[in-house]
Amino acid sequence: MLIYDERHLRSALRTYVDHYNAHRPHQSRRQRPPDHEERTVRPMEGRIRRRKVLGGLINEYHRAA
Repeated sequence: MLIYDERHLRSALRTYVDHYNAHRPHQSRRQRPPDHEERTVRPMEGRIRRRKVLGGLINEYHRAA
């Protein structure tokens, strides 16, 4: 991924920070992201969907509704 200018860099960093805090598992939090609510129950069955982030450099996975 090439960064073209400061605006593009800031956009890429915002996207990464969102991924890091809302989706990326952290070992110190028992593989839960920092923004994860403990009371949220997620279904364990169903298809898994992939969402590409930052042009495919990062992938996020979630259950399809």
